[in-house]
Amino acid sequence: MSTDLARILLGYLLGSVSGSLLLGRLRGVDIRTQGSGNAGGTNAFRTQGWAFGLGVGLFDVAKAALAAWIGGLGIADPGHALRLALLAGAAAAAGHVWPLYYGFRGGKGVAAVLGVLLVLWPAGVAVMALVLLLVLTTTGYVGLGSMLAGGALIPAAVLFAPAPDRAVWIVATVMIAGFIIYTHRSNLQRLRAGTEHRFERARMLARLFLK
Repeated sequence: MSTDLARILLGYLLGSVSGSLLLGRLRGVDIRTQGSGNAGGTNAFRTQGWAFGLGVGLFDVAKAALAAWIGGLGIADPGHALRLALLAGAAAAAGHVWPLYYGFRGGKGVAAVLGVLLVLWPAGVAVMALVLLLVLTTTGYVGLGSMLAGGALIPAAVLFAPAPDRAVWIVATVMIAGFIIYTHRSNLQRLRAGTEHRFERARMLARLFLK
C-alpha cells in the first residue's frame, strides 16, 4: 500500500512540473501574465508562438505519460496495474492543474490526459484528437473542442475499451470528462456570454462549406 501511495504521489509531483512555466522561465516570461493567464499549451501557443506552444504540449504529455507508466510498472496483476497507473496519471493531471511548485496555478489538464491515454489506451488519444480537430476546424473554439473530446471518451469506452477492463475505463472516462468540463468552466461562461476566443484561421472546414 505504501508503495502504491508513493507512485501516486510521484505522479502528482511529476504533473506539478509545468511545461509552460519551466520553458517560460528560460525565455524570461511567466505565461500566467500573458493572454488568458492560463499556464497551458493553448495560451502558450497563442501568446508565444507555435514552436513554444508545441514544446509545452509535448512536455506536458510526456510528464503524464511517464507518471502513468511508472504507476503500473512491475505490477504482476494486470487489473491492479491498470488501476494504479490510472490513479498515478490522474494525480499527474491534478498536479498539472494545481502544481505544487507554482502556487497551485497551472493549466487545464488536457495534455496530461492525453499523456495518460497514450500509455494506457492509445485509441482514446485518437478519439480525442479526431473530435478536437473536427470541432476546432468548424467552430474555432479550443475549449469547446476539449470538452467534447473528453465527453466522446465515454461512448468510446462503452463500445471499444478492452473487455476485461471495460468497467474500469467507463468509470475513468466519466471522471475524465467531468474533470475537463470542470477545468474549462470559464470557457463555458465565455461561450454563454459570446466572449470566448476563437481561432478563425483554424476554421478550415467551416470556410470550405461556406464557399
